[in-house]
Amino acid sequence: MNMLLQHQKLAAGCKQRSVAQPSRGCVAARTGLRSGRVASRQGSVVTAVLTPPAKPESSNPVYTTMSLDGHNLKTAKPRLVVLGSGWGAMSFLKALPTSISDTYELIVVSPRNYFLYTPLLPAVATGTMEERSIVEPVRNFIVGKGEFYEALCKDIDPVAKELVCCFPEDAGLDSACFKMSYDVLVMAVGSVNNTFGIKGVDQYCFYFKSIEDANKLRSRVSECFERAALPATPEEERKKLLTFVVVGGGPTGVEVAAELYDMIEEDLSKLYPNIVKDVSIQVVELMDHVLSTYDRAISLYTADQFKRAGIKLVLNSRVASVEDGVVRVVNKANETTDIKFGACVWATGIAMNPLIRQLQEKLPGQSHFRSVLTDDCMRVKGSDGSIWAVGDAATIDQPKALDYAEQLFEQADTNRDGRLSLEELRQLLTAASKEFSHLEEHARFLDSQTGVKRFGGLVAKSLSPADAAAAAASGAQPFAALLDGSTEVTKDQFKEVLGKVDKGLRALPATAQVANQQGKYLASVFTNNRVTGAPELDAPLQEKVKPFRYFHKGSAAYVGSDKAVFDLPKIGPLTGTGAGFVWKSYETMSQFSFRNQCLVAADWLRTKIFGRDISRV
Repeated sequence: MNMLLQHQKLAAGCKQRSVAQPSRGCVAARTGLRSGRVASRQGSVVTAVLTPPAKPESSNPVYTTMSLDGHNLKTAKPRLVVLGSGWGAMSFLKALPTSISDTYELIVVSPRNYFLYTPLLPAVATGTMEERSIVEPVRNFIVGKGEFYEALCKDIDPVAKELVCCFPEDAGLDSACFKMSYDVLVMAVGSVNNTFGIKGVDQYCFYFKSIEDANKLRSRVSECFERAALPATPEEERKKLLTFVVVGGGPTGVEVAAELYDMIEEDLSKLYPNIVKDVSIQVVELMDHVLSTYDRAISLYTADQFKRAGIKLVLNSRVASVEDGVVRVVNKANETTDIKFGACVWATGIAMNPLIRQLQEKLPGQSHFRSVLTDDCMRVKGSDGSIWAVGDAATIDQPKALDYAEQLFEQADTNRDGRLSLEELRQLLTAASKEFSHLEEHARFLDSQTGVKRFGGLVAKSLSPADAAAAAASGAQPFAALLDGSTEVTKDQFKEVLGKVDKGLRALPATAQVANQQGKYLASVFTNNRVTGAPELDAPLQEKVKPFRYFHKGSAAYVGSDKAVFDLPKIGPLTGTGAGFVWKSYETMSQFSFRNQCLVAADWLRTKIFGRDISRV
């Protein structure tokens, strides 16, 4: 009783002190009142003070620890923590039933409190779509299922099963860091932009992964046109300001260029009639064609569409450096060209999330250059089943095809001449992909000499950052370069390319489609099974859980002027205005909520009737 009175007196004295600078006694009072509580109930929150070092008082942080002390997994609900709010995380959360709260204590942690529908990000950058139309609040998906904390996970301790999370620094408020224990962790933190070590990219280019990136580009385009329209702007400066460079000829780069063209052709040409003639849109691509992972007919159609639209394709070229207003590109002949620009969009390459790198260092058997390795059920290797991963954060560890190169080659070389024809190679990859699924994508494209070139492109994009930089420096396309116009492959060539494919190729492409399917798959696993993260309790899962199988539904891209392209399995390429209507319908219906479906449809209609708003606000 006397002890309680002392605590009450000390706590009362604390009210007279600043909340921002509590005394050690005040901290002790607040924590001391809780120190007698035993966290026997799952989900209890215990406030603890770290052992104070011999430093000034301000260096002694107070952490709130969401502990699991006294937690009995045999009877209590496992704490399931989900990191991220992208495609993998949100498809997982959406697919979970409301009754999931009866099985798990679900907590979602992400520095972004919304889901972003990334396929329509280029439309936001040009005003075709409003940003609020393609974002969904995370909390809408977890009502009745669990809790959400807007925080950035800064560290994972896989042994103690503990996270350190802090409120995002860019919010302008105190970090409010806290520790949280978990039983099961789902990693869906995605990837980050990859500059490949090229000088100037980070300082002078616009990235294209977030809503902030799209808004920055939108403002920059408006700034360039307004500055170019001034009477004091020289002609040379005006042409520079109105040159827009997109680095990367993949789906994102192509769609950014297409949306820029639509905005300029349909709206800005009427508002800036005297300067629109100086506008130039250029796409820089390492390969000899854009959309290199699509059917070659689609690449040719897109190139023709861009040519008619006046969009310049700078092919077989790599970016050597970027300076203020100038991007330096080098072609295969090692000729250097400087392209002056008003805005440069970096739409190529992804790299490992720093949090993934930290986790790799703490787990055995983790060596992939871009993500954590998982088994075919999406469990992170070395975590004893307590950590799962989806999306760009995960790569399913596949058996190495190179180990069986001799056997595969001998089986395919039916005439025993020590060489494989394109047809033999195609049959080899098709058969081998049943065991080595990472070869399936190559087998699908290897149907002609043009398919071989696309195979080379896929290999080129599968290399580690160091190898990718070296390949970019030489302008090489490994498989196509080895063939060098030939229609045959030797055993040594086959081994060399197979080794490169094994070394860095993701079993599945880093796309929203893959992350979406993985999230839904994981939701079914956690819904139909009680996953505890304890090896002794989860042992039956080894036989009950079926491996994840990806079903490729096809690829699509918008190419401007209400036209789109589709690369569909078994059907083949679809192009033109009809494909454009299907593309818009698909993107509208693919929104996660009826609200956003209505907003996206309304934005398409608004843009057609009233045009785009070019105000720089």
